[in-house]
Amino acid sequence: MWFLFVLLVIILIIAAMSIKIVKQSEVYIIERLGKFYKVADAGLTIIIPFFDHVRSVVSLKQQTMDVPPQGVITKDNVTITIDTVVFYQITDPAKAVYEIQSLKKGIEYLAITTIRDIIGKMDLDETFSSRDGINTQLRLVLDEATDRWGCKIDRVEIKDITPPADIRDAMEKEMNAERNKRALILESEAQRQSAITIAEGKKQAAILEAEADREARIRRAAGEAQAIKEVADAKAKEIQMVYDAMKKADPNDTLVQLKSLEALKEVAKGDANKIFIPFEATNTLSSLGAMKEIITDSKKDNK
Repeated sequence: MWFLFVLLVIILIIAAMSIKIVKQSEVYIIERLGKFYKVADAGLTIIIPFFDHVRSVVSLKQQTMDVPPQGVITKDNVTITIDTVVFYQITDPAKAVYEIQSLKKGIEYLAITTIRDIIGKMDLDETFSSRDGINTQLRLVLDEATDRWGCKIDRVEIKDITPPADIRDAMEKEMNAERNKRALILESEAQRQSAITIAEGKKQAAILEAEADREARIRRAAGEAQAIKEVADAKAKEIQMVYDAMKKADPNDTLVQLKSLEALKEVAKGDANKIFIPFEATNTLSSLGAMKEIITDSKKDNK
């Protein structure tokens, strides 16, 4: 009875040692008699107790590794601290176990030496403006070096670049000075643009005012010309009417001369300071002067 119970216990122990359940995204590295035997994928795996054993459990998920912050010297002899993170994934579990003692330590040391090599060829300002370039170079170097370890480097990211305190203060002062410079430039540009806009406005206003004054003068001159034309037309009509009337009346020369004098009198009342007398009217004026002298002499004789 005791023998059967012991035998059952031994069978259960052997079964437990023989049956292995591998989780998803993991593999087992199985050795037989100390030598690599196979890679057990996810699911149920049977091994031979005492002959086979699980050397390592390897995760196939993408993994992250923080590289400790490292002080590196730039090309212009400034010591900065760089904090880096590496994203990697194991593609060949057997190589990851057998080709290197510690995969994480190998990636870490390789990342540190590569960072120092890359940053040592750059100036301080270039390290801040070339993060993407540094990340790309790191990834390419690490991916090539870790390929023989059955590992693929997916990404390398620089989390932080920390310069010394005095360098930070100098950079902040330089940044403030640059901001003030840009502010002054923008303010000056705004004032210049404002002055240009005001000058353009005044110019346009002067042009419009001059055009308005010219238009007003043109309209005023046109109105005056029209008024003069209308007056002249009216006078011409009156003269034509008088002429027609006189022509119908068939006047003698004396009457024509008297009417001419009357017309001359009306013309003399005008604003003009010069009067043009027809040649025919001068004979009449001479006759009238002679008659005035005769009448004056006769009055003297009577006295």
